[in-house]
Amino acid sequence: MTVQQEAVIRMYAAREEIHPREIKGRYASLRWACVWLTQLLFYGLPWISMHGRQAVLFDLASRKFYLFGLVLWPQDFIYLAALLILCAYGLFLVTAVAGRVWCGFACPQTVYTEIFLWIERRFEGARSARIRLARQPWTLEKIARKGGKHAAWLLVAGWTGFTFVGYFTPVRELGASIASFGLGPWETFWVLFYAFATYGNAGWMREQVCKYMCPYARFQSAMFDKDTLIVSYDAARGEPRNPRQTVPGAGDCIDCSMCVQVCPTGIDIRRGLQYECIGCAACVDACNGVMDKVARPRGLIRYATENALAGRLSTAEVRRRILRPRVLVYTLVLAVLGMAMVASLALRNPLKLDVIRDRGSMGREVEDGMIENVYRLQLMNTLESPQRLRIAVTGIVSAQVVEGEVVEIGPASTRAVPVRVRIGPGQAMPGSNRIAFSVASADGHGLQVSEDAVFLVPK
Repeated sequence: MTVQQEAVIRMYAAREEIHPREIKGRYASLRWACVWLTQLLFYGLPWISMHGRQAVLFDLASRKFYLFGLVLWPQDFIYLAALLILCAYGLFLVTAVAGRVWCGFACPQTVYTEIFLWIERRFEGARSARIRLARQPWTLEKIARKGGKHAAWLLVAGWTGFTFVGYFTPVRELGASIASFGLGPWETFWVLFYAFATYGNAGWMREQVCKYMCPYARFQSAMFDKDTLIVSYDAARGEPRNPRQTVPGAGDCIDCSMCVQVCPTGIDIRRGLQYECIGCAACVDACNGVMDKVARPRGLIRYATENALAGRLSTAEVRRRILRPRVLVYTLVLAVLGMAMVASLALRNPLKLDVIRDRGSMGREVEDGMIENVYRLQLMNTLESPQRLRIAVTGIVSAQVVEGEVVEIGPASTRAVPVRVRIGPGQAMPGSNRIAFSVASADGHGLQVSEDAVFLVPK
């Protein structure tokens, strides 16, 4: 009797846990420099104060964004759009020149994974010790090591969530609310949500985020060409491999697998470019260290281009090919957009004015035959200093503001000002007449803004 066996086809492969080896070298030092720089900025910026308030604060409740003395309102949404476009073109430019170098050195997922791996090594030891610990049964020592690691992870994740929310709620008020157990429901939710996301992504999912969740890995090839710098294995120099270094004429690769052991996504760079590669260059540092030990030249694994490997191009030739049409176009667009945004911010009027007619009160005749219209002026001061403003009206010869010509408005605030405008009898045609309100600094600061309006004369 024949027993037929059915093959089981799984739609999803089981994850093999990766324990990357710690490595030292030029690129490892650069990666840690990026970790320190980005985290000093992220954790430190909410604690910097300017003009009596947090220097960087996205106050959604008041619909105001404070950026080092610059106050942006919902009307300034165009600057956010411009900033996103600048970031996109910056990413295109960096990718065209050096591949996924952003992913390997400055991406938040990479940065926090690096921090969490450092904590893991402090509690569980080097790569071999971590692998042994993962395979052994649960003991008090294993519980203590794992528990200490996760406690440290949760501490970092909680502080990260607190800092993130501190960009939207003043961080000192947020800290006081937590200390007094008076944190609001929304703040509580976002602190816990961001802490959980940090803990899960950097502690548990790690390379899975880069491989399966991040869309950048999927469309990166559209921005690569044969002159893009990528982490590459020089197969012409390395093959055939020579593990024992005894075969004459063999390649420089000794098949030590160090490049695989240090890779945070667990790939073998010797198989060529793979979408999982984040360009962190950990394998470059590892291979250079091995080449030093076996007295071979460095650079068996290095940043190189397809054309450089195929044509054995020198470093100078590779650098000359950087300035190709695609890179020049990205650079030009980025420069033009950046200068336009800076110029627009520098030249923007810090005063804003909206004129709303009082629809409940049409044009009416008052004493001495004068015609009066009532308006509401919505004034906005985007500066961090209070302003005294003078209101004037033009367009009709005898038009004048009745009382309240000078008003005061606080720093980074808005104010609704009711205004009555009168004209003399017979000074305008019955029906709609065009006028303009102008608001200027009463202290001679040179600030001025105007807005058109309509003056109604009864028929």
